[in-house]
Amino acid sequence: MSTTEAGNVIEYPSGLDAARRFVPWLVAVALFMENLDATIVNTAVPTMAAGLGVAPLSLKAVLTSYTLSLAVFIPISGWCADRFGTRRVFTTAIWLFLIGSLGCGLAPTVHLLVAARVLQGFGGAMMTPVGRIALVRTFPRSEMLRTMNFVVIPALLGPLLGPVTGGLIVHVMTWRMIFFVNIPLALIGLALTRRHMPEYRDAEVTPLDKVGFVLFCSGIAILSYVLEIFGEQSNSPSVLTTLLIVSLALLAAYGWHARRTAKPLLNLVLLKVRTFRISVLGGFVTRLGFGGMPFLLPLLYQIGLGYPAWQAGLLTMPQALAAMGMKVISRPLLKRYGHRTTLLANTILLGVTMMAFMRIDRSSSIMAILALSFAQGFVSSLQFTSMNSLVYADIDDTDASKAGSIASTAQQLSLSFGVAIGSLVTGWFLGGVDQTNASAAIPALHDAFMTLGLITIVSSLVFLRLDPNDGNNISDRLPLPPPRYQARAESRAAIGVPERTPPAR
Repeated sequence: MSTTEAGNVIEYPSGLDAARRFVPWLVAVALFMENLDATIVNTAVPTMAAGLGVAPLSLKAVLTSYTLSLAVFIPISGWCADRFGTRRVFTTAIWLFLIGSLGCGLAPTVHLLVAARVLQGFGGAMMTPVGRIALVRTFPRSEMLRTMNFVVIPALLGPLLGPVTGGLIVHVMTWRMIFFVNIPLALIGLALTRRHMPEYRDAEVTPLDKVGFVLFCSGIAILSYVLEIFGEQSNSPSVLTTLLIVSLALLAAYGWHARRTAKPLLNLVLLKVRTFRISVLGGFVTRLGFGGMPFLLPLLYQIGLGYPAWQAGLLTMPQALAAMGMKVISRPLLKRYGHRTTLLANTILLGVTMMAFMRIDRSSSIMAILALSFAQGFVSSLQFTSMNSLVYADIDDTDASKAGSIASTAQQLSLSFGVAIGSLVTGWFLGGVDQTNASAAIPALHDAFMTLGLITIVSSLVFLRLDPNDGNNISDRLPLPPPRYQARAESRAAIGVPERTPPAR
């Protein structure tokens, strides 16, 4: 079944009704694979390091390469869908993810494993955004909320099941199997895509910003590499300094290019919107601190406390469960206190829970670990919900997709850099001591938790620039009058004078 709308090509292989039945399942499977793969490696790191004959902290690149690849390729996913069609791009993305998973499972060295993770990230960067485009164009707006609520469930299940699944797999089988679990899911996705994924393709597509893509990708890749090798004694300071200067120069060149291009890869002009700029910048710094925790906590549990991988995975489950529970009450909290108060207080709480892991050692009970994990999941979920919802508070509908690309890219970059910084800080506190030495690993990880927690607390300063009424259109919160009118209204009420509505600002 094929139609055209305003010159755009639309094809439904099995009809519109069938597409509306199966497209949500396709996007759900893609989200599940992407989120599962982002977390399933965490608890397997010590076992993988032993199998590959490397230090545990050196495997940070296995985690960061995936999220970095997501950040780099997400901005071009929408253009690819418009140019080549949603079904073709979605199919190609699943194939890339499948081949990348096979490559990860078969990789004999860390370098080949990282290369395969980049390919996985490339596929994941195309799958989820293109799937969402298909949803938006398949369903009427009146059904979008219900559909998105269905699709988001796998996104929440991925972080819940990932660490546990990874821990169980490496406990009973080889660590390579953690990548092979994607294969049956990918094959199911390919079969459903061929039969039911609609083909949306725009007849007129603006040219891809190739210059911007090269400048941005090369700058980010070199900067990420600098963070990966920083602190290694084999690298001279002059080489690191040169690479850092080159990466910053490339990113500055992209900023200059973006301001002079009609259709840039990432439209940085949107950063002039105050709430959008604060949410992106605040979220970036917050994730720089928190992003290393999913990588470091399994090391504490396994190397420091001596738990097997499957138990270390179970110790992370309360965090994911609390995050799912917070989704229910986050909106009422934002409606009651507003984005400014919530983000100021909750960012500090998030940093405090991170530093509280300094108290976890071999004498700590499992209940204490579970309780702290639950508390961290609770505040981290509220933090990310608040920051992510504020992104669109003052963005026009016509710019929503552009803003989403910038926010998603910044989010993935900060998570990637967060893992690198967490590893760098831990390695610095360890010095030259064997990373598998429990007596040395525990205090080094404690010092890292303190450092990352302080970084997170400092990020709360960014949210001071928010207005108390910012985000009210997102949370349905009643607007507060400006402070000077609030004080005047309270004074008038005290002497019985009727309240007057403050003038518009």
